[in-house]
Amino acid sequence: MISRREFLQASVAASALYGISGFGNWSRLAAQQALTQDDLLRFDTFGNVSLIHVTDIHAHMKPIWFREPEFNYGVGDVRGLPPHVVGRDFIEMFNLTPGSPEAYALTYEDFVALGRTYGKMGGMDRVATVVKAIRADRPDAILLDGGDTWHGSMNSYLTNGQDVVNIMNALGVEAMTSHWEWTFGTDRVLEIVSQLPFPFLGQNIFDAEWDEPAEDFPSYTYFDRGGVKVAVIGQAFPYTPIANPRWMFPEFSFGIRDERMQEMVNEVRADGADVVVVLSHNGFDVDRKMASRVQGIDVILTGHTHDALPEPVLVGNTLLIASGSHGKFVTRLDLDVRDGRMMGFRHKLIPIFSDVIEPDPEMSALIEAERAPNKDALEEVIGHTDSLLYRRGNFAGTWDDLICDAVMTERDCEIAMSPGVRWGASLMPGDAITREDIHSVTTMTYGQVYRTEMTGELIHTILEDVADNLFNTDPYYQQGGDMVRLGGLGYTIDISKPIGERISGLTVLRTGEPLDPARSYTVGGWASVNEGTEGPMIWDVVESYIRKQERIDLQPNTSITVTGI
Repeated sequence: MISRREFLQASVAASALYGISGFGNWSRLAAQQALTQDDLLRFDTFGNVSLIHVTDIHAHMKPIWFREPEFNYGVGDVRGLPPHVVGRDFIEMFNLTPGSPEAYALTYEDFVALGRTYGKMGGMDRVATVVKAIRADRPDAILLDGGDTWHGSMNSYLTNGQDVVNIMNALGVEAMTSHWEWTFGTDRVLEIVSQLPFPFLGQNIFDAEWDEPAEDFPSYTYFDRGGVKVAVIGQAFPYTPIANPRWMFPEFSFGIRDERMQEMVNEVRADGADVVVVLSHNGFDVDRKMASRVQGIDVILTGHTHDALPEPVLVGNTLLIASGSHGKFVTRLDLDVRDGRMMGFRHKLIPIFSDVIEPDPEMSALIEAERAPNKDALEEVIGHTDSLLYRRGNFAGTWDDLICDAVMTERDCEIAMSPGVRWGASLMPGDAITREDIHSVTTMTYGQVYRTEMTGELIHTILEDVADNLFNTDPYYQQGGDMVRLGGLGYTIDISKPIGERISGLTVLRTGEPLDPARSYTVGGWASVNEGTEGPMIWDVVESYIRKQERIDLQPNTSITVTGI
């Protein structure tokens, strides 16, 4: 980890690399709780190349509440390392001021109280203001999008992603990579990509039949900026056909493909690249391992796991940059590149406080125009919540508890399963719940709610498999999101154990009885990767439930015990 209390000094070739994070500049201002737009955008321009990074926006175009995780456990060699640090430990590790805007933006501590003070975050019109300000200072700054961009809202679902595509084009993105984009299906992805004014990168996207790089998606692209040849190599989410339905894009395979990444780095270096940037959707721990195995990468702009870190992490001579999700942050990274080597850097994670940053009027108008055809449906109030609704975290979240309650009630099930996806905005106690809010945590192109029978043994096996996707000590075997959410069932998990030994104490909450391996239980769930899944769409199920309840009041979920941490 790079300390912001002193300059980093590390050997790079025969020279020294000097870098600093600019986060501390607004950290000190945050302690005074008197932020202004000028404070947030202030940056000591450095070097000759500027990168702007956004990722995991998940189609959230408007300002939102978004609570950072309360649980983010690391295992093996990354235990206790960023990003596997939360709350008060995060505040102490990065020397933040408790109760400050930065503590609110980056942790879950006192989220409701601090949210009332500092307001919502994000909004692509505010992001546009930040991007324009950076480009006014450094006109040739390169704007890169880490993927999970087109998917995640009601309006994106209704427009097949077109609303987000139009907005990101207007923002001036110059290259992107991908993950959830693929759930619109091959035909739609190819249709959009053919119209993009920038490359849709993926060195690991292969033609599944011929096992060779897919022609429609370049592995890398070049930018000549500040007298420097910048190579940007794309890395799409490697487990897309596992985490999402393979039948939606059967023509393509993905994978990590370290050997080919090394070939691409060598190729661009041989072609005169002065600096090599990987635009990745691997997830932070996968990128950390890749950086240790592939030589010659200067910067990895990481995504997928939604981590927001105020400082870069250094692996060998490679900088890992994590820019959060849902439009909460924009990263600016300035590089000093001379004689074909990166000699230094300056970094700033810019928080998008929507009450502080003025919306760009052109982008605001575009966002409203894209929403206009569906505005009434988006903003219809379905109910209200008296509880904080959030999702982010390794285990239970209140939004997921609500979804599971809805599935069990509306589909008459003993047990409910909800996928451990990370996307979706929060709601504050007292907020209205709109139809758009429900879609924020449920929208996808395969959202049918199934109802089936499973034995207790099968349920146990599923939980063990999902747990291994999350807690395998080798990050290359971590193939999914967070832990599957459960309704009607409690358990204990020892994250330090191997697969098959992590889950114990499975208990049916309604009766207090142990889950019977031999008995068959009625289970409802959604987001099945199996083609032909039948059932109502999850957002309709949740909407029906909320309408009947009128007000949502959830008690803390105490049905999961975590050990081995």
